[in-house]
Amino acid sequence: TLDGAENAKDAKGRKLHNRVYASVTTCLRECGCSGHEMKLDEGPDGRYYRDDFNDQSWTCSPGTGEEHGIWMNTADQAGTIMAGMVWLLLGYSAITITMLAKTGGVPPFLAMTYTALCCMALASHAKTSFTDPGSVPQSAVPMESVRRKMGPDGTLSMCSQCQTFKPPFSHHCRICNRCISRMDHHCPWMNNCVGAGNMKHFCLFLLYTWTCSAFSLCLLGWNYFFCATEECVFTPMLTQLVRVMTLLSTGAFLFTSSMIMNVCYGLMTGIGTIDRLKKKATNSMHESDEEPIPLEDVFGIAGYHTWMIPCDPIFADYDKVMGYSTPQRLLREQMKEDTGTVV
Repeated sequence: TLDGAENAKDAKGRKLHNRVYASVTTCLRECGCSGHEMKLDEGPDGRYYRDDFNDQSWTCSPGTGEEHGIWMNTADQAGTIMAGMVWLLLGYSAITITMLAKTGGVPPFLAMTYTALCCMALASHAKTSFTDPGSVPQSAVPMESVRRKMGPDGTLSMCSQCQTFKPPFSHHCRICNRCISRMDHHCPWMNNCVGAGNMKHFCLFLLYTWTCSAFSLCLLGWNYFFCATEECVFTPMLTQLVRVMTLLSTGAFLFTSSMIMNVCYGLMTGIGTIDRLKKKATNSMHESDEEPIPLEDVFGIAGYHTWMIPCDPIFADYDKVMGYSTPQRLLREQMKEDTGTVV
């Protein structure tokens, strides 16, 4: 009798667990915050098949070549210094706000919020710097859709530096010494190119840095104009720190605002910074036929809850986003179609 009561209790608990799990999963799927739809539609007869094979090098050497397992631009010393300055300036601002909170000049919970935003900005900066921006490998080949468009007499665009296939909207970066898919520009503050592979992290860095700048200016402005108690009086050292931080926040706010508008323009028109400068130089902007870049091709399809987190996006069609395929991926896809199994 005791065993029967325990079994009934366990069955009731499992039933409640399954009901809650189904409700949460349905809610997340309807909000676009779940990848369960991809998993349900995955397989031989589904729209998706999972290719989690790692074609990258497994070595622990830093660099930008195909033989390097850790993407890191080590050829540009000026870029390395500028990238380090970003960490120093954001760390300086976080320490200044923390000191203001310690002396009572800023509410502690607002200082904690600002520090959290700085951490997210630095995490996004690290992901932008150490993520492959979309380098084109030597084995790159055009996608099947591109081949059909070209026809039998079509010619491929080749990079004279890399001696490889050059996908549409890609450019050769002389600093990284690689062709980058959908390259927007080489950012010295990131010490890396901004391309299809790390555009999400770059957008998040701009967003979080802009938020930090606006937040700090609001905090310091409120303290200066509206606080008249003795708790708001800064010490001589804090006064100097706040003055410097005000200048930095103002400059960062203006710079990131212009960069955010630049990135938004590129996403809405499909024209990157380099392509836009070239078209303006030849007065051919009116001849542009590029299409807007879908947000799913930047932030991925893993769910809206991952869009604000600096984690690698999952693309619905990796080859379409990058503009090229490889014989290895084509072979795995062919094997999947022939055997009817998910690779």
